[in-house]
Amino acid sequence: MASLESTTWLGDWAWGVPLILANLLMHVVGLNLIGAFILGDYASKLRKRVTSIDFVMVVGVTSVLTISLHGLESVTWGSAYLLLGALSGYKTAMLYSLEAMTTYGHTNIRLNPRWELLGAMEALQGMLLFGLTTAFLFSIFSAVSPSRTIKRVRGFQNERDEQGIAEDSKSGEIRFL
Repeated sequence: MASLESTTWLGDWAWGVPLILANLLMHVVGLNLIGAFILGDYASKLRKRVTSIDFVMVVGVTSVLTISLHGLESVTWGSAYLLLGALSGYKTAMLYSLEAMTTYGHTNIRLNPRWELLGAMEALQGMLLFGLTTAFLFSIFSAVSPSRTIKRVRGFQNERDEQGIAEDSKSGEIRFL
């Protein structure tokens, strides 16, 4: 087993930084597409109704889509671990990747010592992406929550509000600023 002092991390950085950047780009584009879907035509129809069932549907669909996005990002890391020989076996690579991304870390799976820094880099990226997802989910849920719809129906929300949403008083069109 190689000691920490004798290990060079150049390869970890050469693979880790592009993986982080690619996953960050994939994540931002994915969140943008999810937001466009949820806040597009579907949301304008949803805002005219006041039921909590619709809100639950938005929460469910948005959550499933963002979880799928995180899963896809985990696949990219797991594939890299397999390609580099840091782990052997698809299941092991996926489990390790999900553990690193979520900082769960309860199994005894360890990367090949040559690639250990990659696991820490994935954990760092995972914390960043989960933070972005949390902010995104909060903004989506705030935009379509039943309490906001009730305020809009009562006429309290004709101008730009604190969430960056403007409603045209003549056409009723909602714009996200």
